[in-house]
Amino acid sequence: MSENANTTINGTQPSSCSSDPTAEKIGTTVAYSLIFLVSLAGNTVIGIIVYKTKTMRKPINFFIVNMAMSDLLFPIILIPMVIQMFYIDSWLIGGPLGQVLCKLVAFLQDVSLAVSIQSLVLIAVDRFGAVVYPLRSPLISSKLCPLFILATWIVAMAIFSPKLVAFKLVEYPEGPACIIQWNEAFAENSSFKNYYASVVVVFCFIPLLLIATLYIIIFQKLKSQKIPGEQSISAGQQRKQRVRNVLKMAIAIVLGFAVCWLPIAIGWFVFLFASNILSQCGYFSTVASLMSRANCAINPCICFIFSSNYRKGLQTLFR
Repeated sequence: MSENANTTINGTQPSSCSSDPTAEKIGTTVAYSLIFLVSLAGNTVIGIIVYKTKTMRKPINFFIVNMAMSDLLFPIILIPMVIQMFYIDSWLIGGPLGQVLCKLVAFLQDVSLAVSIQSLVLIAVDRFGAVVYPLRSPLISSKLCPLFILATWIVAMAIFSPKLVAFKLVEYPEGPACIIQWNEAFAENSSFKNYYASVVVVFCFIPLLLIATLYIIIFQKLKSQKIPGEQSISAGQQRKQRVRNVLKMAIAIVLGFAVCWLPIAIGWFVFLFASNILSQCGYFSTVASLMSRANCAINPCICFIFSSNYRKGLQTLFR
């Protein structure tokens, strides 16, 4: 899912339309290196802040940490391999170890993505319950929170378990390559296109629609909510400011996910059902892949920008 539905696990290859492939390689390498460093530092700090701050040990922050840990797994597993493939177009490790790594890289990068998306949905559901039904018991209690977190990993592993079977390391004269052999692993009537199309819909389009719907409802509820005793001008201004802050957070989460993942999701469908459209130029694939992989670095930045608790935790951590 995180690759371009390609038959080979490789990086985003230099565009055939590029006038200067070397410059493109260097620029893309710098971009991926920056994503790696920001994601590694940001997501690690998010986990440390919640672990050390007792007041932040709440379901929403646990879901954010779960998302951060999955986002941390993504660059560790994928980005070094992508950068390596820019310069060495073959699998570096052969033998049994190479076979295991081939399967794990293909498997874990998509598990990471699926867990991150499910965590975003759970965060939206938790906020929905807190705002729309403030007097009722939380939709996701602290006791159920670990079960939901465990479920995100179980669901992701179950959905992408076919990749552990389908991906194999194959030896070629120019070097080993990690490729997907779907028809050999499964029956001929098991369509690779249908599987991938279903995964894109379930783990991209549906979560995006659900998250957007929940945050729209949350915003409408806050906008129409009447606070008892709210008669003074200052109280009204504070309420409006609170509504604006929630709206900004909602827009950041929804747009961050949509901007990063919709281009590559559309590219997957085009590649699966109309691959000739993208056959002449690889710029779209290069940019879309880079945007999708940047999401793991954007998520912690959103937390620090919109949450004063995380900013205070960061200041305390540095002190």
